[in-house]
Amino acid sequence: MAFVCIGSDKEKYNSMMSNTDITHEHAIVGNLLPTSTYTRGTKNMAAQPRVLNYDSLPDHVKHCEYAVRGELYRAATERVAAGKEVIFTNVGNPHGLGQKPITFIRQVFALVSAPFLLEHPDVHRIFPRDVIARAKAYMKAAPGGIGAYSDSKGLPIVRQEFADFLQRRDGFGSDIDKIFLTNGASEAVRLGLTAMLRGPQDGILVPIPQYPLYSAAIELLSGSMVGYYLHEESGWSLDFEELERAVRDAKRQGVRVRGMVFINPGNPTGQCLSRQDLEGLVKFAYKHKLVLMADEVYQDNIYQTVRPFVSARHVALSMGSPYAQGLELATFHTASKGVYGECGFRGGVMELLNFDERVADELYKLASINLSPNVPGQVILGLMVNGPRPGDESYAQYAREKQDLLDSLRRRARAITDAFNSCEGIVCQETEGAMYSFPKITLPPAAMAAAKAAGKSPDVFYCLKLLETTGISTVPGSGFKQRDGTFHFRTTILPPESKFQDIIQRFLAFHSAFMAEYKGSTGRGTDSRDVKRAEQQESEVNWMIPAHRPDMPKSYYRSDSGRTGRDVTCFASLQYVLFSIIIDTFDLPLSLR
Repeated sequence: MAFVCIGSDKEKYNSMMSNTDITHEHAIVGNLLPTSTYTRGTKNMAAQPRVLNYDSLPDHVKHCEYAVRGELYRAATERVAAGKEVIFTNVGNPHGLGQKPITFIRQVFALVSAPFLLEHPDVHRIFPRDVIARAKAYMKAAPGGIGAYSDSKGLPIVRQEFADFLQRRDGFGSDIDKIFLTNGASEAVRLGLTAMLRGPQDGILVPIPQYPLYSAAIELLSGSMVGYYLHEESGWSLDFEELERAVRDAKRQGVRVRGMVFINPGNPTGQCLSRQDLEGLVKFAYKHKLVLMADEVYQDNIYQTVRPFVSARHVALSMGSPYAQGLELATFHTASKGVYGECGFRGGVMELLNFDERVADELYKLASINLSPNVPGQVILGLMVNGPRPGDESYAQYAREKQDLLDSLRRRARAITDAFNSCEGIVCQETEGAMYSFPKITLPPAAMAAAKAAGKSPDVFYCLKLLETTGISTVPGSGFKQRDGTFHFRTTILPPESKFQDIIQRFLAFHSAFMAEYKGSTGRGTDSRDVKRAEQQESEVNWMIPAHRPDMPKSYYRSDSGRTGRDVTCFASLQYVLFSIIIDTFDLPLSLR
């Protein structure tokens, strides 16, 4: 590229070059002036297209979705910006919905955040002795304090606290070198998936309904999600024939399943797995040579006594050979859930069982790219798994706060399940654990037709109406994936108990009015033919987003001709629209529809 300097601009250019260490040749090579003609002003310069625009984004970025912060959440934030009330029941964010922090945790954190307070003459009058002792222990183990980097696996003192927790919980110890502290459990999950997915030919079994982290992370890593359906009518239970079906179908499509995710207690489904279920999962994963990924972040949120929480790690190690030595198991936990709810600190952890040493080393390398997990979150996680013990000064208050929160969550879980099941067209399985209810809704044909006319899936349409009418923000079931022809939504049980009945009454009033409106008319002046179309739920909804069918790997949507599933979908959709116009125009009989 040559530079053509005009008039006084030449002197400006020479002056610029004389005051720098850059030569004219360097300026040309370095492209300091990125135009072929250097002129005064910019009015006449053509606008340069942006290097990064939507069309140039990688496909896996555009195809990635995270429904918890999707269309409904955006509509809710717009509502807030307009000064309207919103109750955010879409996300498991306990403190965001008014839950109070555990006193012991915040007291210790206050001292490690401001360590000069440890030298204050009144510190023993303000803080309990065990709080001061814990703060001093963390400061001794982290000489730079919580503002300094830690090892890429995390502080050894916190990893040891987690190893001791595993020993108490499972009856089996752990090596702290197999424990990775992370920025929330989500980062740990992505780290594990990164090691397993080499491309679209590699698949991960994920329960449907699923937590959208998994579909999003697998998409970003260019892998294939292989869905296995939970059985809703029996309390979202595991179906091992369904698991075998999922593996067979994946193999037919050229996808090698390398890992399997399960969530216990379930998100969004709220079920708890029995020991028998877990033994079956261990045997299944070992038989098919799968890495088992145990998402157990809600293990403290148990609201019934029939199926108490049992860890997959305890079950596998208790089963003896060959499972105890041969099953590759990654388990995940977090400080964001339970009765602690410290989401903002992003304290997560992953423990590896029976992983190849070289694989663990490579994961350490990947963790090192981020230098260090955040140290405040590490401290919070350590306090979660190593709270006060009987006899400690803080124990009585600590135990009381935890039990009060758990009892309240149990009452809220029962209340919302009963409320949903009292509604026409709603069936809700018991919320046995976690923080969510996931009711199934059956909508009147006119509501289905109205949703289609609005260009929305029926569950999104329903949830938007709920938000507009009551200010309650939920997540449509389609964001978690669901069986074809069924519709759900997810809501948390986290709003304060003092406001919970009011929220329930708002919902009941809305649902009653919604059903009356759409049962009493065909909606928006539609005729009976629109209602007939709405009754054909499965075919009407599935053509919108067939690439998201969880039971089919991505390779299913690639034809020999090179057309993608989206190409086929668009062509089929165009055919459908043209055919509908012809039928409506000439008032042809319904049989042709």
